[in-house]
Amino acid sequence: MEKELICIVCPRGCHLTIDDDMNVKGNFCPRGKQYAINEVTCPKRMLTSTVKIISSSIKRLPVITSEEIEKSKMFDVMNAINKVTVKAPVKMHQIIIKNVENTGVDIIATREVLK
Repeated sequence: MEKELICIVCPRGCHLTIDDDMNVKGNFCPRGKQYAINEVTCPKRMLTSTVKIISSSIKRLPVITSEEIEKSKMFDVMNAINKVTVKAPVKMHQIIIKNVENTGVDIIATREVLK
């Protein structure tokens, strides 16, 4: 059975087809082939969100995963993020949650917030 995908690795947006034997067609570069294989075997994504922050003029601190996480872990990671409250000041790239949900990935701040 073939699956059709659109590669998101670069702006080209190649229309890919991958079969059960992991044969990929339609990719312009090797990255497209690897994307298709990863997408059908273990899809991963970066996750961006916000956490509550106190002692600051803003109410939410933007955060991101330090690297891609498995899509199947997204809801577990979001539940962990939603339980966190940080206190200002916060530095850019500061680790907010280390090894979130035992993924080996950290949740980091994407902006600096002063008191």
